[in-house]
Amino acid sequence: MSTEITAPAPPHRRGGLRSLALLGPAFVAAIAYVDPGNVAANLTAGAKYGYLLIWVLVAANAMAVLVQYLSAKLGLVTGRSLPEMLGRRLRPNSRRAFWVQAEVMAAATDLAEVIGGAIALHLLFGLPLLLGGLITGVVSMAILTIQSRRGQRTFEFVVLGLLAIITIGFLAGLAFADVSARDAAGGLVPRFEGTETVLLAASMLGATVMPHAIYLHSALARDRHGAAGHGPRLRRLLRITRWDVAGALVVAGSVNIGMLLLAASALRGVPGTDTIEGAHAAIQAALGPGIAIVFGVGLLASGLASTSVGCAAGSEIMHGLLHVRIPVFARRVVTLIPALIVLGIGVDPTLALVVSQVVLSLCIPFALIPLVRITSDTTVMGPETNARATTAAAWGCAGLIIALNVALLWLTVTGAG
Repeated sequence: MSTEITAPAPPHRRGGLRSLALLGPAFVAAIAYVDPGNVAANLTAGAKYGYLLIWVLVAANAMAVLVQYLSAKLGLVTGRSLPEMLGRRLRPNSRRAFWVQAEVMAAATDLAEVIGGAIALHLLFGLPLLLGGLITGVVSMAILTIQSRRGQRTFEFVVLGLLAIITIGFLAGLAFADVSARDAAGGLVPRFEGTETVLLAASMLGATVMPHAIYLHSALARDRHGAAGHGPRLRRLLRITRWDVAGALVVAGSVNIGMLLLAASALRGVPGTDTIEGAHAAIQAALGPGIAIVFGVGLLASGLASTSVGCAAGSEIMHGLLHVRIPVFARRVVTLIPALIVLGIGVDPTLALVVSQVVLSLCIPFALIPLVRITSDTTVMGPETNARATTAAAWGCAGLIIALNVALLWLTVTGAG
C-alpha cells in the first residue's frame, strides 16, 4: 500500500493565490458603475445619437480608475473612510451641511437603483412598478443582512455573482448586433451636438464616476485589510489594490460601452428606444425574446446589487459625518420612500433615472475635491502622499467634471444649443 504525497505549491504560486484572495473591494464599489442609471443613460445616448458619446464613457472610466484607487489608498493608509476624515476636519455646521448634500446624493442613487429593479420586474413578470420597487427594497435588505451577519467577504462573493449576471445580461446582445467599428472609433472624438447631448453626457458621467462609490471604497478597503501602516505590507496592499481597481473597472467599463454600442447598432432610429421599456421591446424585436430576457435579468441583478451597495454607502456617510449609526433596516426604509413616491405618482421612470444621474454628476465635486486634497496632504498620507503627476491628473479630472456641470447648467438655463 503506497501513500501519495502532494508536493506543496511553489512559493510564487502561493503568493499569487494569496494576492488573488485579497481582491474584491473594488468589485463591490464597481457595482455603482453598472447600476440602472447607467442603463438609462447609455441606452438613451446610443438610441438617440448613435456612437457620438462613446468618448464620454471612455474618459469617465479612465477617471474612475484613478479616483477609486485614491479612495482605497486613503482607507488603507489612514484606517479611516473619506466620510470619517471629513467628519474630523469639518466644523459642526459645515459637517451637517455637507451631510445634507451627501444625503441628497444618496437619495438620487437609491432612486435610480430601486426604479431600475422595478422596471426589470415589470419587464420580466409584468409586476406593477410600485410593487416591483417594494420587492427590490426587500431583497436588497436581505443582501445587506448577509454583510452584517456573514461578513464582508461573503457579501463580496454575492456581489461578484450579481456582477457576473449583469455583465452577461448587458453584453449578450452584442453577439447578435451589427456594430460598426468605424463609427465606434469615430465616437472616440470628443464633441457634442446641442444641449441634450450635454445633458446626456452629464448623466453618463454621473452614472460612471459615482460619488457614493468614492465615499464607500475607502471604507471597503479599510474594513477588508485594516490600516496597513507604512512599510512592506502597505506597499503590497497598494499594489494589489491597483490590480483590483483596474480589473473591476475594466469589467464595468466594458459593460457600459457595450450597452451604448448595442443601442447605437440595434436601436438607433427605432421609436420609443429612449426609454428602458422601449429599448427592451426593440431588443426583443431585433434580437429575439431570449436576448430580451437575458437583458431583463441583467437589469434586475443591477438594481438589486447596486441598491444594496448604495445603502451601505449611505450608512457609512452618515456614520462618518454625523458619528451616528442607525440600523440598516431603518435606513433602508427611509431611503426607499422617495423612489416609491416617484413610482407611485407615475413619473416617467427612465426620465427619473436620467435626472438622478445628473444630480449625481453635480455631487461628484463634493466627494472628489476633498479626496484629492486629503490624499495630497503629507501630514495625513506620509510617504504615500500622491505624486505630483497623480495630483495633477486628479485635479484635471475634477476640473473636467466641474466644467461639464457648469456647461450643463448654463445650456439648460439659457436653452442654448
